[in-house]
Amino acid sequence: MSFPDMPGCISAGVTIDEAVRNGVEALSGHVRMLEGDGDPVPPPRDFDAIMSDPELAEDRDGAMTTVIPLIRDRGSTTRINVSSDLGLLEAIDATARERGQTRSAFLASAARKDIVD
Repeated sequence: MSFPDMPGCISAGVTIDEAVRNGVEALSGHVRMLEGDGDPVPPPRDFDAIMSDPELAEDRDGAMTTVIPLIRDRGSTTRINVSSDLGLLEAIDATARERGQTRSAFLASAARKDIVD
């Protein structure tokens, strides 16, 4: 997997789903490294601009194309107030307990998965 707007960032996976999950991590890590070095983070182009870029024609030939979201892990947590149906909250808590997670960890994991999928 390559990122046309993020030179030097690459990733891979055995399956498409795994490649996308790994791509999210690779992109986040690459941006974190750029920021840590004080380098600018290139702005992303929209999908149509990438697909119509003649300089990428050879790279696109025979390739599958997708959009990878940038999820910036900031290394700190923030308290939020979220409303939910009581029955859903009970199901969230039960599933989190089964997995040995806190409610917050479970919700963050579920949100990350939904953003990536």
